Amino acid sequence: MIYIKGWMIASLFAVLPIFHKSKILVDMLGQVHKIFGLKTFLIKFHVVKITFCYFMRFLVIKNTLVIDLLFLFHLARYQVEDESSHLDEMPLMMSEEGFENDESDYHTLPRARISQRKRGLEWFICGGWKFLCTSCSDWLINICRRKKELKARTVWLGCPEKCEEKYPKNAIKNQKYNVFTFIPGVLYEQFKFFLNLYFLVVSCSQFVPALKIGYLYTYWAPLGFVLTVTVVREAVDEYRRYKRDKEMNSQLYSKLTVRGSCFIRTDQLDGETDWKLKVAVSCTQRLPALGDLFSINAYVYAQKPQLDIHSFEGTFTREDSDPAVHESLSIENTLWASTVVASGTVIGVVIYTGKETRSVMNTSNPKNKVGLLDLELNQLTKALFLALVALSIVMVTLQGFVGPWYRNLFRFLLLFSYIIPISLRVNLDMGKAAYGWMIMKDDNIPGTVVRTSTIPEELGRLVYLLTDKTGTLTQNEMIFKRLHLGTVSYGTDTMDEIQSHIINSYSQVHSQNSGSNVSSTPSRKPQSSAPKVRKSVSSRIHEAVKAIALCHNVTPVYESRAGVSGETEYAEVDQDFSDENRAYQASSPDEVALVQWTESVGLTLVNRDLTSMQLKTPGGHILTYYILQIFPFTSESKRMGIIVRDESSGDITFYMKGADVAMSTIVQYNDWLEEECGNMAREGLRTLVVAKKSLTEEQYQDFESRYNQAKLSIHDRNLKVAAVVESLEREMELLCLTGVEDQLQADVRPTLEMLRNAGIKIWMLTGDKLETATCIAKSSHLVSRTQDIHIFRPVTTRGEAHLELNAFRRKHDCALVISGDSLEVCLKYYEHEFVELACQCPAVVCCRCSPTQKAHIVKLLQHHTGKRTCAIGDGGNDVSMIQAADCGIGIEGKEGKQASLAADFSITQFKHIGRLLMVHGRNSYKRSAALGQFVMHRGLIISTMQAVFSSVFYFASVPLYQGFLMVGYATIYTMFPVFSLVLDQDVKPEMALLYPELYKDLTKGRSLSFKTFLIWVLISIYQGGILMYGALLLFESEFVHVVAISFTALILTELLMVALTIRTWHWLMVVAEFLSLGCYVASLAFLNEYFGIGRVSFGAFLDVAFITTVTFLWKVSAITVVSCLPLYILKYLKRKFSPPSYSKLTS
Repeated sequence: MIYIKGWMIASLFAVLPIFHKSKILVDMLGQVHKIFGLKTFLIKFHVVKITFCYFMRFLVIKNTLVIDLLFLFHLARYQVEDESSHLDEMPLMMSEEGFENDESDYHTLPRARISQRKRGLEWFICGGWKFLCTSCSDWLINICRRKKELKARTVWLGCPEKCEEKYPKNAIKNQKYNVFTFIPGVLYEQFKFFLNLYFLVVSCSQFVPALKIGYLYTYWAPLGFVLTVTVVREAVDEYRRYKRDKEMNSQLYSKLTVRGSCFIRTDQLDGETDWKLKVAVSCTQRLPALGDLFSINAYVYAQKPQLDIHSFEGTFTREDSDPAVHESLSIENTLWASTVVASGTVIGVVIYTGKETRSVMNTSNPKNKVGLLDLELNQLTKALFLALVALSIVMVTLQGFVGPWYRNLFRFLLLFSYIIPISLRVNLDMGKAAYGWMIMKDDNIPGTVVRTSTIPEELGRLVYLLTDKTGTLTQNEMIFKRLHLGTVSYGTDTMDEIQSHIINSYSQVHSQNSGSNVSSTPSRKPQSSAPKVRKSVSSRIHEAVKAIALCHNVTPVYESRAGVSGETEYAEVDQDFSDENRAYQASSPDEVALVQWTESVGLTLVNRDLTSMQLKTPGGHILTYYILQIFPFTSESKRMGIIVRDESSGDITFYMKGADVAMSTIVQYNDWLEEECGNMAREGLRTLVVAKKSLTEEQYQDFESRYNQAKLSIHDRNLKVAAVVESLEREMELLCLTGVEDQLQADVRPTLEMLRNAGIKIWMLTGDKLETATCIAKSSHLVSRTQDIHIFRPVTTRGEAHLELNAFRRKHDCALVISGDSLEVCLKYYEHEFVELACQCPAVVCCRCSPTQKAHIVKLLQHHTGKRTCAIGDGGNDVSMIQAADCGIGIEGKEGKQASLAADFSITQFKHIGRLLMVHGRNSYKRSAALGQFVMHRGLIISTMQAVFSSVFYFASVPLYQGFLMVGYATIYTMFPVFSLVLDQDVKPEMALLYPELYKDLTKGRSLSFKTFLIWVLISIYQGGILMYGALLLFESEFVHVVAISFTALILTELLMVALTIRTWHWLMVVAEFLSLGCYVASLAFLNEYFGIGRVSFGAFLDVAFITTVTFLWKVSAITVVSCLPLYILKYLKRKFSPPSYSKLTS
């Protein structure tokens, strides 16, 4: 939005009805809904609520989060990376002499970026012969894949009909599907898994009479149930996303402004906590009335939408003046979407909307995340399919390929299809839903929301945690902690001493000058009763506090409420300087903390404008200081300064504060400075050195003339200005050293320690400054006190990156701190080498990272390490990172819910991630691994029995059990006991939190691997063979009893195997066991016809009386004992002689 007007004329509202009926306004407002935002002109007004609502009918702009306000734009161009400019990677550790070659000597692409030649669709259609379809196929593909070309735009003020271009709607969208793509999209996501695709083919084969085995419902009912559960779950998730989007898109956007400038907070966009000063277009600021905005003939030319959030190029042109007014626009005039106006009110022209805003362009599209466990199970099902095909071929081969052997092959494929259990998908999806419910109902992590119910197991497999800083690790609230004067230090518990010194200093002045105006300088004459050292300390404290109260860029604002409208606005300070509703605005939260501290000790900043500032003493007297010069803080100078003149005495003083590395060479008598800075840094405090220098009138006039002359230079202006300022920065008097703490979130330190002990490597990705990020890394114990920190110096060329990487390679066990620009250079030329070195670090801090860079780092770790990643953040600048990670966690913070809504899991505090991973992540993975393998075991054992049965009867492709028994086996007979495994746990929550080292075993994937899978396959073959051969040996003369004996023993074996698998019993598990057993006993009595073998061919049915005989009971018991007892013995021996690590702790 372009910031146009900063003041308001209340009388305009008296003529609003006239404007409303005028053709100019009607024509302009009539276009609002057509182009919805891009040409929507937001007019400033702020009076009574009735008038506000009346006018807002036409001027409302919806969707707060997706409007870029043209407030002004930066001249730095965003360079699109040219792949052809990349240089080939060079081996590291080469000598520095060998690196003197020019970059032009290397013109090939890096190894990581070499892509294979792709063949178009026409190659596959024509088999390589490209005739007529070549051009048309390419044309169709390009049409389908082509994205809308981004163009620069011209936005007219008051003449929206001049623009014919259509632009995106001003709305955010987190939905995965729309009405037309929902069903196809969900079906694709399901059938891309081999398991579901296989059963679809099997079910369809039952429509072929020659391949039909049993009833259709035995195949289609389970498949339909699976798809129904999946579609319903996705529909519920999609509806929730739709409601959240609708709620956000329905919010009104109404920002208004008071002066020609305002402050904004950008931490939700770029992670920087500093408040940014934005200014209005000067020519519109001089309009005499607000209504003139409708009549001027002006337009804004804006560059095409780009990713770069730190630059903008544009012009503002007014054609109705003579001559035409052309004013360049920069980043200082812009308000991007996802930023917050922290003070003042704003009127602007919308230039980017919807998906063309900077925040959305820096956000990747949400992807359908698939858990690692699902991928592993998918691989196992492929192995089972190969086993199924091999077993069917063996059966046909042993049959001798007699008759229509290919039909028998397909029939065997269908008979053994239970090797790949269709209920696996259902059980896992229901288990995931149960895990999500347990997470949200955990009272120890209140407010946790599971937004993606398909990947709870990912919480137990994480290796890399990538976290934001602002609002995630910190509260973004600066607290003044320490003041050091060289010989004496004051902490939070001794601040009252400073306050008493300030009160005494100014009370002496006012008592001595009771008949005159207030003096700005307290008397240096000591009290007769005070010792000499007391006078010296008191004077130094006063000078230090006054310097801190004057050397800053802080502006006080006063909150007033309009009684009629109920709206809140920040107004200019009035003369009573009320303390009730005062707030401070500044470009740095450190400065706000310092000024708030001076207020707490008695010296209060009450007013400031461009030329002066006023302080209020403890006695209520006002001290006025005129601002002569200000030298703002820059990342190069690392300091800021101000020259002020005392109104009462006329004294001129130059105050300066900055980082110790910049100030140590400027101040005098600094022998204690380095040591105390180190002490404060070890405490995690952000330090600033404060100094002053008194100037005579002649010295200042000489400096001012040289300074103004340097500012008028055409060539090397910045260098000349810096040289003049440096001439003044000599032999300054060191006043004090301050320490400010950025408040950490609750329990951040123990949580980070727990995650490190769990084997999780933590990377902090932030858009904040390097110094701030390093300080937080220390204070949060992300970097332990015993670890060294390697600060990667800024690099811009390949040679610099090569040398710096070699220097970093020589370091051992040290944390890495690198800026986003240097990271970009390293990844451009040495991607593989850099990631390899960074992954060896105990901690990595990346500062000045853009949202796109954060997502890129996540993808780099996934690609180069193959490990599971988790991203956690709370701001809009974290959305891309959260969506790119295998598991995204959002924190519902003070600055909105954008990250929380886009995340897979939402928590309220960072400390909750410990329990989320150690307890729920562990349980979800362990339970799903046990559940998945047991379901496969359930299919393998009955397929083994079918294979034995067919082998005994001359390899006949006849089913052992009829339709209902096969359906009941996987549902009512065994479903509840098997599904009760979702309640099992190997370690109590308290133990998992106490010993986070147990989490390391989960990342190795030992609970579900080819080794454990092979063990379950062997168990299934053993038990299936025992059950079938035992039934065939013990059936005696009545062959019809084989089905009853074998199936009963099968059900009992499965129930006992569930009991064998369970590690911690729950009362619902016991209920499930007995309920399933009761259902089976009842079915024996009432569904006896299903237990007959070939009842149609042989007419044989089960004798009900047989199941009550002792013969039936002892035969079933004997078979069951033989199949289960060895496994119980092996489990006992393993627990006794080779117990798992968690069992050692629990015992």
